[in-house]
Amino acid sequence: MVEPVGNHYVIARPVYSENAFNEEHEKLHRYHKTFWDHLKLYFSCSPQRTKKIALRLFPVVSWLPAYRFREWILNDIISGINTGLVAVLQGLAFALLVNVPPSYGLYAAFFPVLVYFIFGTSRHISVGPFPVLSLMVGGVVTRLVPDDSTGSGNSTNTSAINDERVMVAASVTFLSGVVQLLLGIFQFGFIVIYLSQSLISGFTTAAAIHVLVSQLKFMFQLSVPGFNVPFGIIYTLESIFSQITKANVADLVTSLIVLLIVFVVKEMNDRYKEKLPAPIPIELLVTILAALISYFVNLEEKFDVAVVGKLEEGFHAPVAPDAGILQNCIGDGISIAIVGFAVAFSVAKVYSIKHDYPIDGNQELIAFGLGNIVGGSFKGFASSTALSRSGVQESTGGKTQIAGIISSVIVLVVILAIGFLLAPLQKSVLASLALGNLKGMLMQFKEIGILWRKDKYDCVIWLVTFLSAIFLGLDIGLAAAVAFQLLTVVIRSQIPSCTVLANVGRSNIYRNRKDYTDIYEPEGVKIFRCSSPIFFANTEFFREKLITAVGFNPLRVLRKRNKALRKIRKMLKKGELQVTPKGLVCMASPTYESEEELDNNKIEELDQPTIMTDLPIRINWSTDLPPGITVPQVNIHSIILDFSSVSFLDFSAMTVLRKTLKEFVRLDIDIYIAGAYEGLLDKLERSAFFDEEIKPSMFFLTIHDAVLHILLKKDIANSPKLKLAEEKGRSSDYVIVPRNGLRNRECTIPTETKF
Repeated sequence: MVEPVGNHYVIARPVYSENAFNEEHEKLHRYHKTFWDHLKLYFSCSPQRTKKIALRLFPVVSWLPAYRFREWILNDIISGINTGLVAVLQGLAFALLVNVPPSYGLYAAFFPVLVYFIFGTSRHISVGPFPVLSLMVGGVVTRLVPDDSTGSGNSTNTSAINDERVMVAASVTFLSGVVQLLLGIFQFGFIVIYLSQSLISGFTTAAAIHVLVSQLKFMFQLSVPGFNVPFGIIYTLESIFSQITKANVADLVTSLIVLLIVFVVKEMNDRYKEKLPAPIPIELLVTILAALISYFVNLEEKFDVAVVGKLEEGFHAPVAPDAGILQNCIGDGISIAIVGFAVAFSVAKVYSIKHDYPIDGNQELIAFGLGNIVGGSFKGFASSTALSRSGVQESTGGKTQIAGIISSVIVLVVILAIGFLLAPLQKSVLASLALGNLKGMLMQFKEIGILWRKDKYDCVIWLVTFLSAIFLGLDIGLAAAVAFQLLTVVIRSQIPSCTVLANVGRSNIYRNRKDYTDIYEPEGVKIFRCSSPIFFANTEFFREKLITAVGFNPLRVLRKRNKALRKIRKMLKKGELQVTPKGLVCMASPTYESEEELDNNKIEELDQPTIMTDLPIRINWSTDLPPGITVPQVNIHSIILDFSSVSFLDFSAMTVLRKTLKEFVRLDIDIYIAGAYEGLLDKLERSAFFDEEIKPSMFFLTIHDAVLHILLKKDIANSPKLKLAEEKGRSSDYVIVPRNGLRNRECTIPTETKF
């Protein structure tokens, strides 16, 4: 019964052990599905299930019939045109990261959008090239197809190298799509949980640095080979600065001017986004202006600048991936698949929460997988979503993926009709546009200080991820970062927080005794909390912390007691000890024997319970013992283990826990476990955890129930009237009244207890 009293409450109920509670309140026996049940359900077939699967596999069927044409179409058209223009420029710019001709970036901005329209679940992300993925694909390209080592640089060699590189990019994209598709089919959408926000932030920041370094060769117009090896970024910088005197001043000046303009306008877009009807399309304006200047001034001939050149018109016939290439980039394909999905899902989740609609991680994997398979077949490269491009699609009023279709139409127009207009555009301008989209990623450096103040583990994960990705490369760096992140989880679980609790404010609240002054600790009772699962990696740590909390090693004390009993029996037999009404009296000078002699090579016997039935008197270990016999004093009679934060125990933990509890029980110390998670008692019973010494009755609902039981048990032992009442079956109810409590009650608790 719970009764509110002002801002207090009064509770009256019996003191419950787990067994007593289950006896009084009938528990429902629910059927828990097994793995085979889930497997049968997954492969079952019915009209309803078929319809559900079809709707889940083709989300467009769900939302397209409900499309509000009059309300949304204008917004989607405006959003699609703006997004399409940005997609064209980013496709051209990010192709430089992949080390393929710019026109292939348009294919990466076209095909995945069409596939995602049918299979995707997010309404607002813009699918297409992403700088981090482009750089990862570019790393594979330069590793498998290095630059022309002959230095001839003729058009035939350049064309052959470009064709090989396009094939490598397409093959690794196809492979990453297959990986994503398989992960989606087998419901591995949860894999993204292993990439924490700190890891993703550190990784994308490192990728932004790699993008910055990779574009320097276009800004300076230098011939820099690719170094896709650990510490490759250092080799790249060394190569750039060794040739710095050969830099093309016109390209460098153009790059710096474009970067300055892009950064300033983007800052204005961010600062005045509430006042602007739409973000200023600075990339488009800069591209048009730069192309016109390059065309009319004839920069290519006058200043020897590098230009985009003629873009290929139309589409290539689909091609199958090269098997030899696939064998050499399996690890890269897996890394690209996971990173691409993690980034896209993170962005999609932000917009789904903002606009209140669900997204399906497994279906997203299928959508991106099919998009990369189709894109790779048509010689595109890996796609995900760019934060800036998705921001344009959402901020300009995009409601659905109809905006994505409109943007793909813009890309299609460029591919088929007006691509030639971009031929005079300098590559340094595209490089600057690629760098202009890195502002958000580079600003993530500010998270280091924030993370250090909030969670030092997350801060270390960020730094290790950043440094690993910078110096080891994005692929090896990602693997190292994930391994380190999992290691931190193991470390935090392996070294959990263990505390000794006390009653605070004489109520039913128990907190760390070091943190409060108004505390009450029942005499002879230790309350120990472990705030972590207990498993094979931290069982010994748990045992050591428990021993430290109680102040003695139970196994050592048990062995000392058994050694003392051996010596007492030996002295009684020799007549050196005599039983008197006052206890044992030593009749002769004590003899001292070595520990080895007492052990008698039977150490296992010392670990057994102390047996005194053959002695004429029961030994009281708290009183003075005969001379020559010393046993550590034990000043507690009960231990309560708070398991409210223990979410699971494995077999190793159960073995160590059982052994430790037995050691305490054999010292006549009562053990209680409070707040155990649902199902632990059943699991322990199935594991044959209980016996004559360790019993299910030690489990209590709460710490307070266990404390009241201990105090009541002590009072019953000291009071014949209470003992008689208990034998007659009077209930051990208690009442919690926080305003009064134990202040005037000390430790004596009658049958009805007030706190």
